[in-house]
Amino acid sequence: MTERPESKGLQLENAVPSERTVQAGEMDAALVSTGTALLRAGSVNLYYGSFCALREVSLDIPARSVTALIGPSGCGKSSFLRLFNRMNDLIHGARVEGRVVMDGVDIYSPDIDVVSLRRHVGMVFQKPNPFPMSTFDNVAFGPRRQGISNRSQLKDIVERSLREAALWDEVVDKLNEPGTALSGGQQQRLCIARVLAVQPQVILLDEPCSSLDPIATLKIEELMRELAIHYTILIVTHNMQQAARVSKQTAFMMADEDRAGGIVEFGLTEQIFTKPKEKRTEDYITGRFG
Repeated sequence: MTERPESKGLQLENAVPSERTVQAGEMDAALVSTGTALLRAGSVNLYYGSFCALREVSLDIPARSVTALIGPSGCGKSSFLRLFNRMNDLIHGARVEGRVVMDGVDIYSPDIDVVSLRRHVGMVFQKPNPFPMSTFDNVAFGPRRQGISNRSQLKDIVERSLREAALWDEVVDKLNEPGTALSGGQQQRLCIARVLAVQPQVILLDEPCSSLDPIATLKIEELMRELAIHYTILIVTHNMQQAARVSKQTAFMMADEDRAGGIVEFGLTEQIFTKPKEKRTEDYITGRFG
């Protein structure tokens, strides 16, 4: 994987930053100032209309590593994931209470530019969704929206992003062909390259391998481990073996009797899978329910 240019500024590593506010138009500068990205949810409640989908969820997600979200269907994993790029805003009646913070910035502040936020927090969905355009134009889409039009610069960005996504060697002779003509696994890596092209700090993955065969899944998992050197990665997966293979930390989620999701246990993945502290975690890991 090619080396990613580092952001300059104070390096916080995995320390918890102090929270601060930003004014409208200052989102880019605020989020790149540390060169790392730490996500924090503090006592978050998420409502869809009158239904509480997440209740009192608190979690600190370390920078530059892979954190997995596991748990039964309907426990709020994807809803929690979407908090960090405000995709839930697109759902009618969605409402968030509590604090959702990235690098010390409250991303639900009324001053936040959501479009700018989503440049820093990229998302890859369950089903590959390449745009109906060439492989080159798929990757160049984001940079062009940011105002980059120089062909030479775009070529460099496309090559860097496809190399980071471990796809360059497979598509170098197919850049002008439709991205939809690639295999399923290649399409998913193309979607990852499209996210990487705008150099985010965080990558959200919502069951990215659920529609892929084992070989394509292995390539995506290898890619996640490489990307975690430079990016903060949060992945929702129903595949516990996958969580054990790729993540450093794991959060186990469950819904309560009112169907509101919450964090049951969070810790190092090895500890969660070998010595869970909560009986509900042990029951789920061992297949007693879920």
